[in-house]
Amino acid sequence: MRDQIIRVKRYERVPMILVGNKVDLEGEREVSYGEGKALAEEWSCPFMETSAKNKASVDELFAEIVRQMNYAA
Repeated sequence: MRDQIIRVKRYERVPMILVGNKVDLEGEREVSYGEGKALAEEWSCPFMETSAKNKASVDELFAEIVRQMNYAA
């Protein structure tokens, strides 16, 4: 997926964050934190887990998005 995004954008420094959502549903998890973190490292991007239901890391995610956009500019 990362390669497709870069190919479409034609730019290596595309702002990208890998996000695992609905972290409040731990019992229904399909991807482990470790798997998400490993893929983010492979893609050279940050990894965050969030939950809109209990507002876990939502503000931090938006702050990171802004940081990534400023870095790419």
